[in-house]
Amino acid sequence: MMNDTRYSALIEPSDLLTLIDSTELVILDASIPPVGSMATAINKWPKCTVPNAKRFDIEGEFSDPDSAFPHTMVSAALFQQRAQQLGINANSNIVVYDDLGIFSSARAWWMFKAMGHKNVSVLNGGLPKWLAAQYPTISANVSDTQLLGRFIAQPQDGYFCDYAHVLDALRLKSKKVIDARGRERFLGRAQEPRAGVRSGHMPEALNLPYTDLLCDGSLLPRDELRNILLSLVAEHDPLIMSCGSGITACILALAAESCGFTDICVYDGSWSEWGSNADLPVVAE
Repeated sequence: MMNDTRYSALIEPSDLLTLIDSTELVILDASIPPVGSMATAINKWPKCTVPNAKRFDIEGEFSDPDSAFPHTMVSAALFQQRAQQLGINANSNIVVYDDLGIFSSARAWWMFKAMGHKNVSVLNGGLPKWLAAQYPTISANVSDTQLLGRFIAQPQDGYFCDYAHVLDALRLKSKKVIDARGRERFLGRAQEPRAGVRSGHMPEALNLPYTDLLCDGSLLPRDELRNILLSLVAEHDPLIMSCGSGITACILALAAESCGFTDICVYDGSWSEWGSNADLPVVAE
């Protein structure tokens, strides 16, 4: 059993190592290819994995195949099917990681929470921190057959929202929108990496680059995270997290939940959707 750790948003590599042989433990590699100018990880799936890890394919099996935008959340039925194919059960204690530290793993964590699964944590520092501690790794056997799990999706309201919800929140000033993109993109000084997407940000949105919350791929200590967030919003403000395509918005959600914020939503389409819709307002500088 993972005891108190199973309900924590984060788990340290040393704690995961002590649980590595637990029959209820499911470890998921949720890495995605680097975005823009980000460096490619040297150690990555399938050549280098945490022992017993399975592949959680955010860009493939766990993205809506019918969406025009990247990384869109799949239906509950498809999520349940894919999770069962990974051998995940209702009582599984899930730990997700990625090969860049904390990047796409937060997205997988948020998806499981949106499907009603509480026992899910992000490996703080991801594969790089695991390797730095000289803990064991293996090459994944991608041909392994997997017994079907008994995971049941129980969709939860309020974890993801669409552009209409964000637009209403901005107009009514009912929620604070925080954008995880870098400052140059937020201000419209840097061109968006996706064709046809305008530069700039939503009116009244706040900017908090996700990199400001990390040090060497790990989340900053809780008190530092709280101070950063409280410099932008009040403790009980409802929050909507956004980014380029719904990945790093989940790092903001992870940080906010880790330090006590409770009313958090992720805009699934994020700037890929908002910036490509000429009917939605955009502000530059």
